Amino acid sequence: MNNIPYFDGHCDTLSCCEKLGWQLRKNEGHLDLTRLKAYRKAAQLFAIYHDLSDAPADGMFAECKRQQSVFARELAANRDIAVQCRTAEDVRRANAEGKVAAILSCEGTELLNCDPANLDWAQEVGIRAINLTWNHANLLAGSHLNEAGRGLNDLGRAFVKKAQSLGILIDVSHCSDPAFWDLMEITERSVIATHSNARAVCGHTRNLTDDMFRAIVRTGGFVGANFWIRFVAPSDEPTMDDVVRHIDHFMELGGEKHVGLGADFDGCEKLSGGMRGVQDLPMLWEALSKRGYSDAVLEDLFYNNLLRVLE
Repeated sequence: MNNIPYFDGHCDTLSCCEKLGWQLRKNEGHLDLTRLKAYRKAAQLFAIYHDLSDAPADGMFAECKRQQSVFARELAANRDIAVQCRTAEDVRRANAEGKVAAILSCEGTELLNCDPANLDWAQEVGIRAINLTWNHANLLAGSHLNEAGRGLNDLGRAFVKKAQSLGILIDVSHCSDPAFWDLMEITERSVIATHSNARAVCGHTRNLTDDMFRAIVRTGGFVGANFWIRFVAPSDEPTMDDVVRHIDHFMELGGEKHVGLGADFDGCEKLSGGMRGVQDLPMLWEALSKRGYSDAVLEDLFYNNLLRVLE
């Protein structure tokens, strides 16, 4: 691990800390700071997440603030090995100091009550990326699973415009196909899909079509390969070769500078390719290396490509 860089676009470890009482330093899940620290340099987007169908009595925005407080508290308790970062330069500085770079994201605009006014708070606390939806449709758009034919409405367009003006990236993982294309008509910044695979390889609606991937590339964006078995292959035991097929496919579509990691650690029950958690990423590096990927290309896939969109 100490010879490999690591920068991943999505994990749900933070919500597990809030709900299950985990600690970021060390826990029983897929990912913790101790394991991240073992990499040559490491950075991770930590998602604030809560299921809209189980909204707390005080509302989704209050839940968002609670998880942001947990994130701040956990990083304060672990300042010896990790630091919150907002920009690519912050990440480089943290890694140069031997610390894990922790970046905050938000999985679903419902966590901000779908209200553009709440984006000022999000920007202030360092949220750098926001998913338009999770699996439920919300006030802005449909999701891939719920109201899948509904696109981005006028409020959604206003939300996107303000988020991008504040330097917050829009994440299309989970959103409906029409919402994706509506976003592409108005975006003025790079678009990301932090944890989505190739629909041509595995036909799940959570995955991206070839045209979607090409559109993201045209914005200068990023797509993170997801390791959850259901998005990798129609099998209960997808292999590492199955994971590699998604990366190969994206690379064939011009993704050399736009593909990376989006494992979905602690947001899924079972990982593909025999992986048990973040400690097993060297298995993917080895598989890609055997496939003929150079160290320079692997450095991009495992670190540089996601870093670029934070510039």
